[in-house]
Amino acid sequence: MNGKQILLIEDERNVADVIIQGLEEDGATVFHATNYEKGLHLLQTNKVDLVILDVLLPETNGLDICKNFRALGYTNLPILMVTALGGPENVVLGLDSGADDYLSKPFKLIELKARARTLIRRNQEMSKYAQLVEQHRYVYKFIEMDDYKKVAYIDGQELNLTATEYRLLLLFIQSPQKVFQRSELLDKIWGINFDIGSNVVDVYVNYLRRKIEKAIPIKAIHTVIGMGYVLKIDE
Repeated sequence: MNGKQILLIEDERNVADVIIQGLEEDGATVFHATNYEKGLHLLQTNKVDLVILDVLLPETNGLDICKNFRALGYTNLPILMVTALGGPENVVLGLDSGADDYLSKPFKLIELKARARTLIRRNQEMSKYAQLVEQHRYVYKFIEMDDYKKVAYIDGQELNLTATEYRLLLLFIQSPQKVFQRSELLDKIWGINFDIGSNVVDVYVNYLRRKIEKAIPIKAIHTVIGMGYVLKIDE
């Protein structure tokens, strides 16, 4: 956990001291709060990689704190609950309130650190995946493409495309309102950089156009006479 920042909300000083010492030995920075107000302030003013949250706290209990953090937009922040209330119904309450994991007291520090590492690692992997998906996501008006999954959507509904139709739409959506000449489409989609005397471009553009207009009756791909084709939607 070297370099990671952890928010600990725990009102029992002796328990907090043990957790802080153990986490700091692993290279983490620990922000300590004993109640909701201070915990929220630390969360809002620092980059936090994990929250370790006791359930039995004065004033606002950990279940409500967890719900409040989620409601405030911290939906992807890993939260590990620790409590003396270890019955199955309490575990369910903790997880239902938005916690990612639940550890009953008394616990071994080695287990808490292992669970903390797991939650942080899992969140990092999910964040990387989300960033990767976002980098491969294209949106223009009611058309959306996820090039990570190789799926296209029209007004939220998946569009059934062939591989060639998919590549064609992807080229259009990467440069909406740009007029693509037929020769450019031949080169980029079919890898042909000379005039083959074929209407293959027109055929596939029409295939794609019909599928889009069948999904939603708005013209999206226009013919520019003497030039080529353009993705342009006027709503």
